[in-house]
Amino acid sequence: MFPYIPHTKEEIEQMLRTIGVDSLEELYKDVPVTVHQLNLPKSQDEFTVAERLRELADRNVILEKEKIFAGAGVYVHYIPYAVKAIVSRPEFVTAYTPYQAEVSQGTLQALFEYQTMICELTGMEVANSSMYDGASAFAEAVLMAYRISGKTKILLSEGIHPEYIQTCRTYSKGVGLKLELVPVDERGTTDLNIISKLLDADTAAVAVQYPNFFGIIEDLKAIREIAKDIVFIVIAEPISLALLEPPGSFGADIVVGDGQPLGIPPNFGGPTVGFFATLEKHVRKMPGRIIGRTKDVEGKTGYVMILQTREQHIRREKATSNICTNHALMALTNAVYMSLMGPEGLREIARRSYANAHYFAMKLQERGFKLKFGGSFFNEFVVIVGENYEKVWKEIFKKGFLGPLPLGWFDERYKGLALACTTEVNTKKSIDSMVNMLERGLK
Repeated sequence: MFPYIPHTKEEIEQMLRTIGVDSLEELYKDVPVTVHQLNLPKSQDEFTVAERLRELADRNVILEKEKIFAGAGVYVHYIPYAVKAIVSRPEFVTAYTPYQAEVSQGTLQALFEYQTMICELTGMEVANSSMYDGASAFAEAVLMAYRISGKTKILLSEGIHPEYIQTCRTYSKGVGLKLELVPVDERGTTDLNIISKLLDADTAAVAVQYPNFFGIIEDLKAIREIAKDIVFIVIAEPISLALLEPPGSFGADIVVGDGQPLGIPPNFGGPTVGFFATLEKHVRKMPGRIIGRTKDVEGKTGYVMILQTREQHIRREKATSNICTNHALMALTNAVYMSLMGPEGLREIARRSYANAHYFAMKLQERGFKLKFGGSFFNEFVVIVGENYEKVWKEIFKKGFLGPLPLGWFDERYKGLALACTTEVNTKKSIDSMVNMLERGLK
């Protein structure tokens, strides 16, 4: 049994003498004592601990996929069993991030393919090998817009996920960026007139979500025409891009988002993975890592990490970001999932998600419910449910259903509204059941 701290008593005493301290207690004397006694349970044998953990696990509520109608950035899709089987192989699941190209060619090649697929999906020219999650990818995109333009004003649509906006505020505070919110109109799309009024010589970027937080599909072409010379940032939902025109077609400069829908289960909120794509002319301003393909002296194809504009690789003042790593295993999962589904498979998932959402909306409207916004939506929409909904939502949950998400949790202004979501896993039977429960609880 090796000690956790591998220093001998003599070595510790020598270090203390060097810094002029007599004991370890004196070394820590200025650290305030906040915990005097740890409230830990009495030690038990492994069998008893396993039984206790099993008891705790049994308290979890396991929801069937087709009975989940909440999205808001985390989505339930069917994941082929082959995805987990492939990404769980020991060649990929390693104890540490694979830095050395010569010992991790398989992982590097997979990440190279991932970058290629992200470019195809978003319509962009280059992509990095992933970020932490969608929110941090968006915040990094805003910082990148500042590096590109040298300007400090960022216009953010209120149709962007509230948690993404909050993350952006945290990231940009130290840089001194000025964030201004652009409201949405009655259709649920970003108000183009207000964008026009807010644009000025100090504006670095305009950012929107596609489809936005309310599920509405933004008019990217119209926004690009208004913000002609401004960095255009688009947060995209990846499954929707199998049906919708990609942001790259409308002149987006940076496209980011969360890859969770691409083969990653919800997992109590994580881990997820952010994707980040841009134009080749901006590549040296992009954060994170990029995997490149090359040939060695013998003419054999090899994969290497290139353009590593991180603090660990170049001088700090020249670094594009302080991001230390990426979510390589989650990005690999995205690549495996997209490879197995293929373009037509992704389109079919998107079609079914779209069809289910519109069937759900139609049935709700037939029962007297009204939608908040009039714009076109993909697989999410906002329904007016009244201020009593949170209580009804909890009752629905007791019946094994996760109903449309109450939006009052995000913002008091949204109280009485709920964000409804479907994917390909929701069945006609489960949708009809949800409609009936909402009608009985709210009408």
